[in-house]
Amino acid sequence: MKEFIFSFIFLLSMGYLSAQDGTEETIIETFRHTRLINSHSIETLRAHKLDFRVVHRFGDIGGANGGWPTFYGLENAADVSIGLEYGINDNIMIGIDRTKGSGPLRQNINSLLKIRIMSQERNGNLPFSLTVVGISSISTMQKSSNPSQINFFAKASHRMTSHLGVHMARKFSDRFSAQFNAQWTYRNVVLDGDENDLVSLGGGLRWQATKGMGILIDTTFPLLSDLRTSANGYYPILGIGFEFDTGGGHVFQVNLTNARGISATDYIPYSRSNWTDGGFRLGFTISRLFNI
Repeated sequence: MKEFIFSFIFLLSMGYLSAQDGTEETIIETFRHTRLINSHSIETLRAHKLDFRVVHRFGDIGGANGGWPTFYGLENAADVSIGLEYGINDNIMIGIDRTKGSGPLRQNINSLLKIRIMSQERNGNLPFSLTVVGISSISTMQKSSNPSQINFFAKASHRMTSHLGVHMARKFSDRFSAQFNAQWTYRNVVLDGDENDLVSLGGGLRWQATKGMGILIDTTFPLLSDLRTSANGYYPILGIGFEFDTGGGHVFQVNLTNARGISATDYIPYSRSNWTDGGFRLGFTISRLFNI
């Protein structure tokens, strides 16, 4: 399964990258940033741009773990991320970040490779943009001496989680863009009764409400899983956010989401919060671009 997926993506990438000679006028800024809320957008950093990113997710606003005792989640941190991403060229970017982690695997180092395979063209020959994202996450938790614990780490590979996402988007107008995501996440070690392979579908929308502010919606649904249902305490992941371009290379986003984790290797396997129970939280992203 893994070998087939990676072979397919490699062949697709090589075919489209060789076919694009840069002579057609392509659509730029389908989205304003490399992320929607939880998931990646189809955007890659421009060549030699360095993105310094700080992401924070607070605790539950409502429900049993929220409300006034935690100042509506602001006194708790569900997850925190700090990292750097770099555009090798206009179509390929790499990145690394450290997250606190919100699932059973904590203290994670996440590495990223993102490749834009094709870009939407104004003449209609290519009606959408396509990007592939690969993420590898390594838990740096201290090894447990208890074999029943997930961080017993009988093998070094048990610290690793892998993620592959295929993202397709179209800019319909200067104000409106939409995206579809197909994703596969693989954990080398799981708790008893859980699944190593996770397949999910999702999508996102962006509406340019004003010159400096965009409204974002982002969602992810588990697929082909008997375990990840609402009856077992797993819920679709939904985020709603506001994105502000403050000029000078700064992007600021504030959002509400029921995802606790920040990396796809964390929030896809372990999100068990429900919007209707108050299990959503405030989050923000600060992005600062530098020319290198």
